[in-house]
Amino acid sequence: MSLIEKISNTIQESIKVKQAIIGDAALLGTIQQVAEAITKSLQDNKKILFCGNGGSAADAQHLAAEFSGRFYKDRTPLYAEALHCNTSYMTAVGNDYGYEQVYARILRGIGQPGDVLVGISTSGNSQNILEAYKVAKDKGMIIISMTGQTGGKMKDDSNYLINIPSTDTPRIQESHITVGHIICEIVENNLFP
Repeated sequence: MSLIEKISNTIQESIKVKQAIIGDAALLGTIQQVAEAITKSLQDNKKILFCGNGGSAADAQHLAAEFSGRFYKDRTPLYAEALHCNTSYMTAVGNDYGYEQVYARILRGIGQPGDVLVGISTSGNSQNILEAYKVAKDKGMIIISMTGQTGGKMKDDSNYLINIPSTDTPRIQESHITVGHIICEIVENNLFP
């Protein structure tokens, strides 16, 4: 197989995952429900908080920036934040309490009822996100999980599960950003028609 064929095949694999999303009416409905839940939370002056690890942390930061900065429209900033961006906090809590506590601990301080927590994990099994979900549940937050096909352990504590129909990490992450962009656009249009 030539390198050109490999490139073409990889792009085809990414397209196949997105076609599987298009063909899943329940998943499309969940994406719509998530956009509506985030819209309502922001209308109620609540926060949208994102967490993830590795590439999913980068996706969390990317999507938080779409809300807090702008997406298509020049409009009022929205309260959205990726919880890993303070490296002094992350390293201190990781060192003092263990890495599995880095998201749970900050939520104990800033989480409020009606805030939205978006956990992003291709496996759905990230321990630090699962620990954060316990706190979010206790605080009456809305929990949205963006995972791979199975949903992993995160599916059990989610109010909304966006489980991308793939087990291939890069293809899942590409679709997380696509779905995240769709949600951002819907929310932005809802709040700033």
